[in-house]
Amino acid sequence: MSVKYPLPNERIYAPYKIAALVEVLAEQGIAPEDSLAGSGITPGQISDVSVLTSVRQYAAVCGNAVALSADPATPFKTGSRLHLAAYGMYGYALMSCLSLRDYFRLGVKYHRLATPTLMIEWAEYPDRSVWTFPDALATNLPHDVRQFLLEQQYTQHVTHLQDVAGRNCPPIQARFAYPAPPHAAIYPEYLGCPCEFDAEQCELIYDSAILGFRPQLAHRHSAALLQATCDRLIGQTKTSSGASGEVYQVLMRKPGEFPDMETVAAVLKMTGRTLRRRLDAEGTSFLAIVDDVRCSLASEYLKTTQMSTEDVAMLVGFSDTANFRRALKRWTGKGPGEIRRR
Repeated sequence: MSVKYPLPNERIYAPYKIAALVEVLAEQGIAPEDSLAGSGITPGQISDVSVLTSVRQYAAVCGNAVALSADPATPFKTGSRLHLAAYGMYGYALMSCLSLRDYFRLGVKYHRLATPTLMIEWAEYPDRSVWTFPDALATNLPHDVRQFLLEQQYTQHVTHLQDVAGRNCPPIQARFAYPAPPHAAIYPEYLGCPCEFDAEQCELIYDSAILGFRPQLAHRHSAALLQATCDRLIGQTKTSSGASGEVYQVLMRKPGEFPDMETVAAVLKMTGRTLRRRLDAEGTSFLAIVDDVRCSLASEYLKTTQMSTEDVAMLVGFSDTANFRRALKRWTGKGPGEIRRR
């Protein structure tokens, strides 16, 4: 089944994961055209800086890898090539953080920026810190593709921590909630630790003693600047997929009109209660999305037109200019004049 291209409400990313996987497969003699078959991506696009792709398209390429590759180490080799420098703002924010404890915390907070194929959680205990993958086996993908994604994800985490720490920081144990595969012997080779199968859940466990280590590129000013940028990007991702994306699209069909939640829910053929519950599960709210739309429109009008502040305020739903100025300050930290000068 062909995937074609990202859907309108899908979050899109640079195709760095796809490029790494295609490179690994090419070294096995598998042509890029075959690796990308059915994904809606051409070989030339994976090196094009203007191209953006979806997680769904990456999963399609992983499915091709499972079908075409005879090397069980393929997902591990791919994960070991996915260095943080390929992840743009997300990667640099993690590399500049001030401790490995911050790295673990921010890795979860900003995970939506990293072409996420799996949900991740982090917990700290007196003797250990643990990455958990709670939905690892809950997707609709075939089991072999889910396993491929997990093997790549685990190796990627090991690679990223080494990038940040500037030294080898292997886990103390890796746990997998599925039976040992025929190639189980290669897991410790790439993860650098004992591996347990048929575990209760998928976990990657580190000694908590490393949490106070200072990353090699730690820099207080850079960390603050990059994290602020990631915070803004995360705010945008909340309105780009799922129920959030659907609400965003409804509001953007007629910019300047701001129907209430019940009206939007009716357009989406659900009750207001169901919409509220779905948005809550995605970590946002109807009012937060309305604010995001208003902020985006206001910033665009101020930067690209000569409209007065009063007119911009009216177009984004404010009858009182003073209230608009206060809201703009809350959203962006800037006043109308400052946004115009950017």
